[in-house]
Amino acid sequence: MMELTEITEERSPGCCNPGLAPRIGADEVRALSDDLGILAHPIRLQILDMLAQRDGQVCVCDLEAALPVKQPTVSHHLKLLRAAGMIDCERRGLWAYYFVLRPAMESLRARLLAQFDALR
Repeated sequence: MMELTEITEERSPGCCNPGLAPRIGADEVRALSDDLGILAHPIRLQILDMLAQRDGQVCVCDLEAALPVKQPTVSHHLKLLRAAGMIDCERRGLWAYYFVLRPAMESLRARLLAQFDALR
């Protein structure tokens, strides 16, 4: 993965727009990239959509049955969404029941909208 660093060396002023510089710093762009990256896969978007449809919890077996990929792939994407703090699960016997962490999703929405609004 490409590392972003702050530019500290002297740069030429440019010919048409001197002083043009990014408004978003390395830490902010990295966080935005991470947010967009977790959303950038169709299976993860479908999982979020299915979980968001329910106020309660959804059994992993129902997710696996509804998606066009095999169980290990579903588990992989669920793991990534959990690591990103977007979903969580509760185990009951052999099954895991997943649910959206709505405050985390609202926070993500607010961060993305703020960044996109700054581009207007």
